[in-house]
Amino acid sequence: MKDASKKTASVFEWNGVPSLKESFPLALQHVVAMVVGCITPAILVANTTNMSTEDKTLLIQAALVIAAISTALQLFPIFGRIGAGLPIIMGVSFAYVPTLQAIGAEFGIATILGAQICGGIAAVLVGIFIKYLRPLFPPLVAGTVVFTIGLSLYPVAVKYMAGNAGSENYGSPLNWGIALLTMAAVVFFNYFTKGFCKLASILFGLIIGYIVALCCGMVSFDSVGSSGWFQFPMPMHFGISFEATAIISMVIMYVVNSVQAIGDLSSTTSGAMDRMPTDKELSGGIIGNGVSSILGAFIGGLPTATFSQNVGIVTVTKVINRVVLGIAAAIILIAGLIPKFAAILTTIPYCVLGGATIMVFASITMTGIKLFLTAGLTPRNSTAVGLAVAIGVGISQSAGCLAGPGMPTWVSEIFGSSSVIVSTIFVIIFNLVLPKDKAPQSETKKEPQTTETSTK
Repeated sequence: MKDASKKTASVFEWNGVPSLKESFPLALQHVVAMVVGCITPAILVANTTNMSTEDKTLLIQAALVIAAISTALQLFPIFGRIGAGLPIIMGVSFAYVPTLQAIGAEFGIATILGAQICGGIAAVLVGIFIKYLRPLFPPLVAGTVVFTIGLSLYPVAVKYMAGNAGSENYGSPLNWGIALLTMAAVVFFNYFTKGFCKLASILFGLIIGYIVALCCGMVSFDSVGSSGWFQFPMPMHFGISFEATAIISMVIMYVVNSVQAIGDLSSTTSGAMDRMPTDKELSGGIIGNGVSSILGAFIGGLPTATFSQNVGIVTVTKVINRVVLGIAAAIILIAGLIPKFAAILTTIPYCVLGGATIMVFASITMTGIKLFLTAGLTPRNSTAVGLAVAIGVGISQSAGCLAGPGMPTWVSEIFGSSSVIVSTIFVIIFNLVLPKDKAPQSETKKEPQTTETSTK
């Protein structure tokens, strides 16, 4: 790697400034890959909390703005400690959506943001002590958590494909037809095209579904016409409030997802830089995400995380220059400061959104399966995963099962609606208390590699 003071550089070097002609298309590639995944959680949360069109627009704006700020912080660490100093793109994460929806439905957006501040503080602490916490989250635990997150998002996608529960045409053939067409388009671009088209498969699927919905009279542009051209997200617009049960839920999710960040950071360095991340980089990355989450709460930006699709781009292209990714962050920021752009995103019909996101949710689920399979599906591991998921999903789908006589109200509020929280706690307990499988004598020497494997 060349000296940081050099004026020009190759896109394959971390420091230096490559030409704009070369950098801009590579930066735009990252934006295309992440923009849909970044704004969709905001749309889901806005719908759950029954926001007005104006507030929904602000929440989408804030999602893009905090994604840009969080990315910049990771690329250009403050004090060398707040931020990883690695080529990664950040965005509002799907992993938090089930918990955010549960909190939002019960308390509202202000409580989500209050709990997010506490979760951000928890992430900072995790970053400081990450080397001591990593043993609690081997592939078995991490995979079960990711698997449960994917499962918990399926009902959201299906309800959207049907037109969103409560709407007049919920479950109509038109909604399902457009949803399935959108899903088919995403699958086509992902598996039957190459390069840019494959990379932007979800975006192209959304565009095709959107055009069809537009032709069917399902799109209204009233909110776009009344939106301005430039506006910074309003600090404290949504307010901030604190509820103990919401805080506990969010802290658990931040701890889990902080450890999950190790996987993306490790994939980035091993795939594009031929090395594993240092403890300082891992710690800085998690601390940086915690700090940006705290900041995001004040402007309405939801919890962020490393984006795996962008990790994939970095590892495939080997383009690690932070100026390239910095340009991507700048483009994301500009998009977040344009209310008309955010307003256009609010016009996407539910059926189109559901048809595009169900593949994302399926991918999350399968990623979880791949993770816990790396630990081996032994009787012990099968029991840990199976029981944890069964209890978590079972409780979340059985309304009132934790609200009986004598049961404290906080139990239902924390554990009654989030399968992810329950499954996480149980799989950690099972992994700690169930007798360990005896490794074959020939594999005993390979055990030190387990920690690294768990981060992939």
